[in-house]
Amino acid sequence: MSSEFIKTKDGAEIFYKDWGPKEAQPIVFHHGWPLSSDDWDTQMLFFLANGYRVVAHDRRGHGRSSQIATGHDMDHYAADASAVAEFLDLKNAVHIGHSTGGGQVARYVAQYGQPQGRVAKAVLVSAVPPLMVKTENNPEGTPISVFDGFRSALAANRAEFFSAVASGPFYGFNRPDAKVSQAVIDNWWRQGMMGSALAHYEGIKAFSETDQTEDLKAITVPTLIMQGDDDQVVPYANAALKQIELVQNGTLKIYKGYSHGMLTVNADTINPDLLAFVRA
Repeated sequence: MSSEFIKTKDGAEIFYKDWGPKEAQPIVFHHGWPLSSDDWDTQMLFFLANGYRVVAHDRRGHGRSSQIATGHDMDHYAADASAVAEFLDLKNAVHIGHSTGGGQVARYVAQYGQPQGRVAKAVLVSAVPPLMVKTENNPEGTPISVFDGFRSALAANRAEFFSAVASGPFYGFNRPDAKVSQAVIDNWWRQGMMGSALAHYEGIKAFSETDQTEDLKAITVPTLIMQGDDDQVVPYANAALKQIELVQNGTLKIYKGYSHGMLTVNADTINPDLLAFVRA
């Protein structure tokens, strides 16, 4: 087992974890904003126990990766993911992305992963593509004022903002019947505060304003699309329901009542579904 760093062409130091037998099929995890690879702890241990090689990295400016001043956009996110995959020589891998990480997976698979045989399958979990922000061509999107509000709140008091997100909409802990876990809230906050305020600030534009319609259309590998219908962060009608129309070989699973953070709070359901897709 190992956890190391690689250096990208533009000088970012990217932290990664690489656990399990090197000859086993790799499962590669891509985390959401503003978190780190630690958000995949449950899934990494689960797949490791099932005989897979598991890999995850901290996005530039997030977690333990360096707080570089530049490159906080989907192109660099995908290029960094490719750099990790090439350095570890990952082939026939299943790439699983959550939220912003789903956008990262879509761009990586579309631009880097398929021709070289590096990608066998893809999974988009509560993922941001094709486009979050409301535009003339995306009238059902989220108004830009919402994302401007995120930026203002982050700039004013990042610690307070992150606490509000984790204790409220992210896991659905603001719902009347929610079973609230303070430890889950604390762990989300811990991961967020490890990263760079600048990377998080500029990352809001990356996840909300990047049109990934063409990325989704370019994905030919089998793709599992998973989302909860009570996702308060990425509305599923503008995400999963559009993704399944754009990918060429997709399977859609909508989970009734599940939140944006279902990977953590509903891992007992999500993990076996992920494993079944990987094994299929």
